[in-house]
Amino acid sequence: MQPLAERMRPKNLDDYIGQQQIIGEQSALRGAIKQNLLPSLILWGPPGVGKTSLALIISTELKRPFYMLSAINSGVKDVREVIEKASDKNLFNQNKPVLFIDEIHRFSKSQQDSLLGAVEKGLVTLIGATTENPSFEVIPALLSRCQIYVLKPLEKDELIDLVNNAIQHDELLSRKKIEVKEYEALLRLSGGDARKLLNALEITANTQADNIVITNELVLKTIQQNLALYDKNGEQHYDIISAFIKSIRGSDPNAAVYYLARMLQGGEDPLFIARRLLILSSEDIGNANPNALLLANNCFNAVNVIGMPESRIILSQCTTYLACSPKSNASYMAIDLAAAMVEKTGDQPVPLGLRNAPTKLMKDLNYGKEYKYSHSFDNNFAEQEFLPESLSGTKFYEPGNNAREAEQRNYLKKLWKEKYGY
Repeated sequence: MQPLAERMRPKNLDDYIGQQQIIGEQSALRGAIKQNLLPSLILWGPPGVGKTSLALIISTELKRPFYMLSAINSGVKDVREVIEKASDKNLFNQNKPVLFIDEIHRFSKSQQDSLLGAVEKGLVTLIGATTENPSFEVIPALLSRCQIYVLKPLEKDELIDLVNNAIQHDELLSRKKIEVKEYEALLRLSGGDARKLLNALEITANTQADNIVITNELVLKTIQQNLALYDKNGEQHYDIISAFIKSIRGSDPNAAVYYLARMLQGGEDPLFIARRLLILSSEDIGNANPNALLLANNCFNAVNVIGMPESRIILSQCTTYLACSPKSNASYMAIDLAAAMVEKTGDQPVPLGLRNAPTKLMKDLNYGKEYKYSHSFDNNFAEQEFLPESLSGTKFYEPGNNAREAEQRNYLKKLWKEKYGY
């Protein structure tokens, strides 16, 4: 018998739960499907949010032949064989075959190159699924021929809908009397992953023959006793990278290097780890220790050049250094606050003194006239308004409580006095 997650896989767009931002009634993707004008595309999102299900639904809705490869166990030869089959099918069928590549970010450059020709010639419509940023993982030539759709983690209400839908309509669970008294443990274990959620539900429901009352205590006790079953698809991969990042953020080099070893022993791509360190160095350390970003960048480049097994030493050095660095998310918070303000207030006019004035008309309109060139003043500073008038005095960057950012705070307070409240 198939697992519950497979049995409950949606068959059409109306049954599909979540991702309304890309498959809602007025969405461009739904319109393309209805008109049978589907481009090649990349579905980018965390595990268990419906990437494979969406690819299958698209193929079904368009009545096209469907071919599926997993990047984990497929080589260039497998890709070419599938493309050859798809090409033969295309000769006798006006509907272009769909080629679905799961975890396309794990394909090497040569494997992705082997796809490129088929996509360029229109032999197949490619749908790639990835949990990684395709800008980093997919070659530019292939990426430029695909539209990217971002899938979000499922919301609480959507996850609850999945649970109730399975209890009511699954061929096995619907035969049992199941009452969900508490959802919290199921939702927490899932982490927004529908596959994990349904896996946890099925294991819990199988603990008793009938009259099952699902509580947080029952779910946690059952999953702890059946952890191997719960994680049978290797989903613990995502838990370990999460623990790795949180250990560094929490300044524990011992836990961090332990999870690093777990990943390396499990065959994780060293560049995947190095890229995570690069992101963390800015997101969680930032200006508290600017050298962190430099070291992480050098780590990424070194790992790219050297490869395993020596790269484990470089990764360990970078991991322990970042874990031992002072922490600050001030830069991360600043850009999020600024982005929220832009979304809220729209395109505010740039002050006249800061505008570029390449033409005589612009100069006549006083573009740039009141600008003060900072280097012409004492201490390379001249007080003037840089933000749009309506946002004057708005503070986005709040230096953290550490030695380096304390220096920044004092410097900014000396320059701007009370304007920004430093």
